[in-house]
Amino acid sequence: MAFAESADGGAAKPSPDAVPEPRQRSWAPLLAVCAGYFMVILDVTAINVAVPVIGRELAASLTGIQWITDGYTLVFAGFLLTGGALGDRLGNRRVFCAGVAVFTLSSAACALAASAPFLVAARLVEGLGAALIVPGSLALLQQAYPATAARARAFGLWGSMAGIAAAAGPLLGGLLVSSLGWRWVFLINLPVGVACLVLTLRHVTRSPRRADRALDWPAQCAVIATAALLTAALNEAGRRGWSDPAVLAGLGLAVLAAAAFAVRERLARSPVLPPSLLRSRAMSGGAAIGLLFNFGFYGMVFTASLEFQHQRHFSALGTGLALFPAVAMTMFASVLSGRLTRRTGDRPLVVSGMLLAALGLAGWAAAGADPAYPLLVVPMMAAGFGTSFALTGSTATVMGAAPSAYSGAASALFNTTRQIGSATGVALGGSLLATATDYDTGLRTAMAVGAVAYLGAAGLAWLCVPALPREPTAS
Repeated sequence: MAFAESADGGAAKPSPDAVPEPRQRSWAPLLAVCAGYFMVILDVTAINVAVPVIGRELAASLTGIQWITDGYTLVFAGFLLTGGALGDRLGNRRVFCAGVAVFTLSSAACALAASAPFLVAARLVEGLGAALIVPGSLALLQQAYPATAARARAFGLWGSMAGIAAAAGPLLGGLLVSSLGWRWVFLINLPVGVACLVLTLRHVTRSPRRADRALDWPAQCAVIATAALLTAALNEAGRRGWSDPAVLAGLGLAVLAAAAFAVRERLARSPVLPPSLLRSRAMSGGAAIGLLFNFGFYGMVFTASLEFQHQRHFSALGTGLALFPAVAMTMFASVLSGRLTRRTGDRPLVVSGMLLAALGLAGWAAAGADPAYPLLVVPMMAAGFGTSFALTGSTATVMGAAPSAYSGAASALFNTTRQIGSATGVALGGSLLATATDYDTGLRTAMAVGAVAYLGAAGLAWLCVPALPREPTAS
């Protein structure tokens, strides 16, 4: 039986409107929450095979193509902490549903875009919707499945939903682009968004509202500035060159914005996350691991998509099929890690996953100039499997380190760093392709950088990820 907390914070009396335990254990809340997350990840992966076609039809440059991808990602990354703080303040279910509505409507606007600037603007709004969806998704799962075993299964299936979306994205995107046109990559979000809203309102319990939780706007602005400046500088490096004063100034200002966030969090009366949590090795280390593995994986997917279409002249559908071995492994790995973590703990899974992914990208970098496609299948599979294999453990590490009152903010921190990793991986990969002496050298350099990022994540996992799963802190 569920209990409602008494007014003085003591132990509780049965709440007449509390959700009964059997419903808490059902899969309906998981299905509802994962539908929204599925939509967000599907949009990320499907767009990768569509952007070359979009670029040709809307006459966008390589930098413009990067902004179609990264405009969404940088707003997503920049506003995740805002989404998490709003969820803690207003209720995670309410903010989650608002995000689904914004995402669905902006997807319709993307489908109607007549020019690249309009599409980029609509993608920015779409990123805002995603930033409201994702923090609430993890917080709602933690709320619905409080027991360690059930929570591990839920997080594993949440990760596998990302794997399903990642696997379906390139294939579905390629099929839609080849048959109906690129606009259907965005139109497909409309029925998913409607279904997600209906499921959430019917099956997900209302979240507590903490009206006393103030929003730290200076800190939010510092995060947005960090993500925007870093992504813009890396994107523009491909057009202007790495030594251009504007690129160097952007990188310097991004570092200053990150430092301003750290100082603000130390001094604020109501910080986004308490300084003690930010100093937690599990919290900060888990967030950094998320940044590094998203950097490696999405950088690989973006550069590989350009390689298959521009250099090997694959169709959009052919590119989706070529990427399928990498993204299909993410689905299998997430389910497997969710089952194994109860036996092994999180650390072995995260470390081994990152080492396997590093080996995969290093294998691509070492494959030589213009390798035959079959030689790239195993490296792509290793990167996809390793990334997803580490996701469940790193998610549990961050969420287990946070009190339940800060579950939305902790989820937001983890996903903010992950999306910053995605944006910088795409931006740096595109710029390396544009500035290298030849395309193949740029591609192999990008893969080598991704392998180094995975190795760094493995080292951090050994130091920061607990050997055994954590119970979430009560408050």
